[in-house]
Parts: sequence; C-alpha cells; structure tokens
Amino acid sequence: MLEIYNTLSRKKEPFKTIEPGKVSLYVCGMTVYDYCHVGHARVMVVFDTVVRYLRASDYDVTYVRNITDIDDKIIARANENGESITALTERCIGYMNEDSDALGVIRPDREPKATEHIEQIVTMINRLIEKDHAYAANGDVYYKVNSFEHYGKLSGKNIEDLRSGERVAIDEAKNDPLDFVLWKAAKPNEPGWDSPWGVGRPGWHIECSAMSTCELGNNFDIHGGGQDLQFPHHENEIAQSEGATGEHFANYWMHNGFVRVDDEKMSKSLGNFFTIRDVLKRYPAEVIRYFILTSQYRSPLNYSDDHLDNAKSALTRLYTALRGIKANEVADGGEYEQRFRTAMDDDFNTPVALSVLFDLTRELNANRNDQNKAAELAGILKRLSNILGLLANDPEQFLRGEAEQGDASLSTEQVQKYIEQRILARQQKDWEESDRLRDLLTEQGIILEDNAEGTSWRRK
Repeated sequence: MLEIYNTLSRKKEPFKTIEPGKVSLYVCGMTVYDYCHVGHARVMVVFDTVVRYLRASDYDVTYVRNITDIDDKIIARANENGESITALTERCIGYMNEDSDALGVIRPDREPKATEHIEQIVTMINRLIEKDHAYAANGDVYYKVNSFEHYGKLSGKNIEDLRSGERVAIDEAKNDPLDFVLWKAAKPNEPGWDSPWGVGRPGWHIECSAMSTCELGNNFDIHGGGQDLQFPHHENEIAQSEGATGEHFANYWMHNGFVRVDDEKMSKSLGNFFTIRDVLKRYPAEVIRYFILTSQYRSPLNYSDDHLDNAKSALTRLYTALRGIKANEVADGGEYEQRFRTAMDDDFNTPVALSVLFDLTRELNANRNDQNKAAELAGILKRLSNILGLLANDPEQFLRGEAEQGDASLSTEQVQKYIEQRILARQQKDWEESDRLRDLLTEQGIILEDNAEGTSWRRK
C-alpha cells in the first residue's frame, strides 16, 4: 500500500483518497517572468513522477499546476523590459513549456492562471471579510492571522514566537504585524482589476487558495510544492481556504527538498542558480531527469557536474543493456516489479526504484544470448523505467548523442563515415590506419565497440 509523508502530520501515512480510485492533486507552479531554473525542474519532475506512478497504479488523477502571471516581480520585469505584462508572461510560459517538454514532463490536466480567476479571488476575500477573518484598509485587504485558531499547524510555527521574533515587517495599515495581504490597491501605472475595495490586484497566497478550490473543490487529496513554500505560502493558503469554506483543505501535503550548490540553497538572490536551458546545452534532458530522481524527493539535491556526469553514465548503462534487443510487452514484471512498487509505495523512493532497474539490467546482460529471455527482461526494464519517465528514447539515438546535437563535436553522419573508413582499413589489414581512425574518434568523445555483429558506437 502506498504511504506518503504528510508534512501536516510530520509522518508517513497510508494513502486514502477522498473518492475511491480518483486522486485530486494541486501543485504550486511557476511565477512566469524569466527562464526556469533547476529548482523548478525538480518540482516539475518530482510531481510528474508522482502522477505517472499513481496512474500506473490505476488511479484516475486530476493534476492541476497553477501559473502565477501577476505579482511584483512580473510587474518590475515588464517595466524593466519596456513591454506589457501579457507579452512577458506569455513568452515565459512558452519557455516553461519548452523546458518541461524537454524533461519528459507530461502537461498537467489543468493550468489555471491567476489573472483568469479574479472573480473567484474576490468572492473568497468577500467571504473572509464576512466571517471576520479579514478587513479592508485604505484599498488593501488583510487576513487576520489571530482569527484562525490553527495558524501554524503546517509549519509548526507559533504566532507568539513569530510576533516576538519580529520576522514580519511593520505596516501601519495592519491591525497586527503578522496579518498578510489578500488584495493590494493598485499604484499609479500598475495593472488592476475592479473590486469592492477599489482597483487593485490579488496577493500571491489568495491566488492559490482560489484556484485550487475552484479546480478541485474545498477538500482535495494532495497539495504539493517546493519546501520553500511551506511557510508562509502554504500556511497562509490553509488559513485562507479553511477560514473561507469551514472545511478541511488538503488531506496530504508533499514538499520536495531544495536544490543545493556548495551546501547552499540554489536561488536567484544568491546568484548560484542554473537555468534549465543552460544545463541542456551541456547534458541531454533525460540525464537531468535521471539526476533529479537519484535523490528521494524530500531530501536535498546537490547540483554538480560530477553528479550529472554520473547520471549520464548510469543512463548509458541502461541504454546499452537495451541495445540490439527487441523488447517484448510484459504484463507482470514478477519479482522486479514487486520490488520496484515496494520502493515507490514507500513515499515515492526513486533511488531504490532505480537500483531495481540496475539489478534487472545485470540479469538482462547475463541473458543476452537467450533471445526470448532477453526480450522479456528488456520489456520489463522499459515498462518500469517509463513509469519514471526514463528510457523513452531509442537506445542508438541516446548512445550516439543525437539527443544532444547542440554541442556534439561530430555529427552522426560524420561518425558513421569514419567508421566505414575504419572498417575498410581493417578489411585491407591496414592496422595503422584503423588505429588512427579509432584514436581520432576517441579524441572526439566517440567510443567504438567491436563485436561479432560489426562495430557499434556511442558518445562518451
């Protein structure tokens, strides 16, 4: 049985859905004003893998991942670029989708935008005011934190500790320094929408409360996002949503860990972040996906070239095992499938699931001469790997580096031409020329493998 670590209870819990056989999942998505970085890639891949496994376990999943297309950073970047907010956000949504598609991430079922849910946001804010959880002040609207009895239940933070720690900037318009904004009055030359409190725009937290409940209802199964969103964003979502509806919000809270560089969190403020596009110039997208899956989703993920190189080597081993074998479709993977599912049922433990794939690969390599057995094992390997979004390419395509043509020193056609020249030299027993051509290819990162069937090759 699947168990999920629930941030709300701080323990693993058996997964029980609200509606039998169906899963409702909401994940906080990207704020679209720039290229996505590796931290965003982790959120994309982690929850894509969760969805893939749930569907492979016969759940009917509704996956919602929102798009934040209005906030301070977006306004500032549009002004800096001298362009409209819509032009900026639509372009960056396009970049996001290109990166996501490259990583093999299946598009969410729904991708609501904040600007398309202003009516629902205003309705929810009105309801909070009516229930005395919020108040208007000078065109802004604030949430009354001390009105929600269970504030802090997700993060474990105590209201009095927050107040005494002076962690929240003082605003004279607020009744309490801890109160947070639901609606911001528009400043001159800022975008805004009509509301009962004047022209303005929503705060970040209320956007997700309105979008999630609009798409999935007041109570749904799983709410996910990065660990950095646990407080204050997700804590505030709970306060808003439960304050407005009077119902329990999300049953399970899942948070993926940080991506770290040199033991520091990867972030734009520290200047140590890498965009997905930058990394894709140097590594195939599937390598990045594999690298992300080598760490259990709640653990820190340490970014380095060495780790990406190791991921590429590991994927090369998997693809090499499949090379030259026509995989059969196998409905039951036997012991390997049981072990794989046991790992994934343990809070989506992808590192252990990957280790099962390598045990399977070892048996496949040992049975290459048994065509039927090899085809059966290859079928199991491909099916289990596909649940993780891996081994989707043709083995030859991956091993020859055709998925990363951008920085390939020699094209596939050029490599094939040199190999043909080398074959001719060997036929003529010109061993010196044969060795010269092998060395030339080796210098270009091309590994030749001579076998009974001829010569195969892959990129280093």
